[in-house]
Amino acid sequence: MPIKTQNELPARAILDLEDIFIMDESRALAQDIRPLNILILNLMPIKKDTETQLLRALSNSPLQVDVSFLNVSEHTSKNTPESHLNKFYQSFDEIKHLNYDGMIITGAPVEKLEFEDVDYWEELTKIMEWTNTHVTSTIHVCWGAQAGLYYHYGIKKFELNEKVSGIYKHTVLDRKIPLTRSFDDEFYAPHSRYTGVDRREILENPNLIICAESKEAGVYLVISTDGKQIFLMGHPEYDRLTLNEEYHRDLGKNLNPAIPVNYYPDDNPELFPKLTWRSHANLLYSNWLNFYVYQITPYNL
Repeated sequence: MPIKTQNELPARAILDLEDIFIMDESRALAQDIRPLNILILNLMPIKKDTETQLLRALSNSPLQVDVSFLNVSEHTSKNTPESHLNKFYQSFDEIKHLNYDGMIITGAPVEKLEFEDVDYWEELTKIMEWTNTHVTSTIHVCWGAQAGLYYHYGIKKFELNEKVSGIYKHTVLDRKIPLTRSFDDEFYAPHSRYTGVDRREILENPNLIICAESKEAGVYLVISTDGKQIFLMGHPEYDRLTLNEEYHRDLGKNLNPAIPVNYYPDDNPELFPKLTWRSHANLLYSNWLNFYVYQITPYNL
């Protein structure tokens, strides 16, 4: 899939080295097709890394995708230069009159706070409400998934006894749902979180379907019956070394983190991690773009 972004976005250079097709703006304008307009609300602290990860995940389909980035106004980022945000990000006020084919709401390192105590919660609820009428289908990732389940369906999160961190085996529960089409019966995906959601509450809601889960990590993938809201508890977009960076960051903070599960060979942090989840991550996003965005969205937004 050719991904269209701003010409000077730093992620372009990284993805070019990986032979991922990033289309420049002039070439995109010359093509007589309408690209899918995807909006990414990036709540992660190191935004450049998340940009690269999500663009990579969206790059495995023949569809042309025009990606825009959204930032909350009620929070000041400490880990991304203001110049980067001013150049590549828009505020909700700037885009709220527009419609989008798809949207991704990322996670955020605020899991241990009550939702209402997050400084941008009010703005986020306005954005999530707006997706009901202005976005064909929205994926919520990790904390974003917990926030979405809470806002749209009243399902609360709870704090885990210990952090879920590592690469976990998952099982597909319903093979008839297009979101998991062509998935293996078992597949691996990264998790990195301190909180979870109650599986029973999701099962009791007639508007929600659990598509995949893990015995160790719990619920992984949930979809609304109309396909407009998708909740992804893990981080399939993670790079090979993301969990490694988180582990050593927590070591540096003297948090005594457990070694990420199924990540390092022989559980030895000195060894190079194996990449075991990329193919299913790509398939997940390709299925979303095809079956829940491209096949559903109107030609004229």
